[in-house]
Amino acid sequence: MTVSPIRVAALLFDFDGVLVETEYDGNRHIAEYLTGIGHPTTAKDSMANFMGLSGGAFTDAIERWIGAPLPAEFWTVREAENARALRDGVDAVAGAVDFVRSLPADLPRAIVSSSTTAWIRAHLDHIDLANAFGDHIYSGKEHVARGKPAPDLYLHAADRLGVAITDCAILEDSPVGVTGAVASGGYVIGLCAGTHCGIGHADRLEALGVDAVADDYAEVARLLA
Repeated sequence: MTVSPIRVAALLFDFDGVLVETEYDGNRHIAEYLTGIGHPTTAKDSMANFMGLSGGAFTDAIERWIGAPLPAEFWTVREAENARALRDGVDAVAGAVDFVRSLPADLPRAIVSSSTTAWIRAHLDHIDLANAFGDHIYSGKEHVARGKPAPDLYLHAADRLGVAITDCAILEDSPVGVTGAVASGGYVIGLCAGTHCGIGHADRLEALGVDAVADDYAEVARLLA
């Protein structure tokens, strides 16, 4: 996919897999758990089927995969893993911190994530971006009635920034996120910089209608020159 650089009035960032490497860690853990209870699952399987989902959509996707209800202990195990991740921190996606710090101070930006604001803020603090987004941290669990893949979260963030969604660039890494971002009407960059983005990932995002694909943040910077 070859595209020319564009100018935008605001940037909307997904979080897990776009700014921090939590997508790979989380999906690896889910795969290990499901395999351990008799449903062989690889990290690649988990990322292909569950990545970017939250709430009931997340539960439904896993239960379709295993063909059975999830054991109640799954949520206890997940809470323990999330607590570990919050305690130990997770590395930033390569190039993400430098890219955010390089943005003009007056360029509006927000985070649009399926994760909770508490999760996002804790990880931003770990990668030294605690103040990079101010109050513009928006959660599909907390700020809109319909989370991803609905477009509502992107529209909400653009409205709060005071910028038309058509003047926003959106960085997304998951098929679920890309689906909602494309539906919102923003300029969507499919970011494949995280370790969870394997062979064929860019093709999946292109098929969903992204405006551009970037393999790293250097390419994002070129697209937004």
